[in-house]
Amino acid sequence: MYDFAYHKPSSVSDAVAARSGAEDGTYVAGGMTLVPTLKQRLAQPSDLIDLGSVSELKGITVSGDTVTIGAMTTHATVANSADVQSVIPALAALAGMIGDPQVRNRGTIGGSVANNDPAADYPAACLALGAIIKTDKREIAADDFFTGMFETALEDGEMIVSVSFPKPQKASYQKFINPASRYALVGVFAAQTGGGARVAVTGAGQDGVFRVPEMESALGANWSPEAVAGVSVDAGTLNADIHASAEYRAHLITVMAKRAVAAAS
Repeated sequence: MYDFAYHKPSSVSDAVAARSGAEDGTYVAGGMTLVPTLKQRLAQPSDLIDLGSVSELKGITVSGDTVTIGAMTTHATVANSADVQSVIPALAALAGMIGDPQVRNRGTIGGSVANNDPAADYPAACLALGAIIKTDKREIAADDFFTGMFETALEDGEMIVSVSFPKPQKASYQKFINPASRYALVGVFAAQTGGGARVAVTGAGQDGVFRVPEMESALGANWSPEAVAGVSVDAGTLNADIHASAEYRAHLITVMAKRAVAAAS
């Protein structure tokens, strides 16, 4: 690692002040992405602002048909929340699939969403459920938030405060995991929402998480696994690596979509 100044603020305002006063500061949530990056010397921030003691960023609330999760809430907390399990069980199930117990007890929803790792799970839930990402400055619809691989609409120094998910009529997330990392080779979140069917894919796209309009149209007319069985995604837009070719990922998208629709039904 390179040298950096370490800050441990106790409030959002203190964290923002520390970040604004730094030459090239960065926030750290669970550190699941940032710490390995620092260890490999792929980043050299002047200041590290640890959000672990900011209690106002933690917790889960339900208001009507909306579940709001604080940015520093861990995956394990979401997975084990009776409120999330009751209102959006697919979201609780997704959180329970992330990594291993160590990762789930350390990683946070805010860190996952902010990093927008192309194989992360939460971005698919955000897109499929039409989530709203609230920052210290504004509210951003999920459709406008994820802009590319490891890229989001967050401005320099902007901090995620919470993520709000509207309750779907039905939903499920299914993923084909890398057995070593438990990242998604392909993950598909299918949801029937008040605005219609939404299908989001993670782990496969060259630009990160994305929706599949053709599957959404098919499910809007007939919510069934058969409706998406004949829909395929162009392999030319997908990732290829040592774990799976683009063609294999294209095949998996259809398979996981069928499983998600069946599970949601």
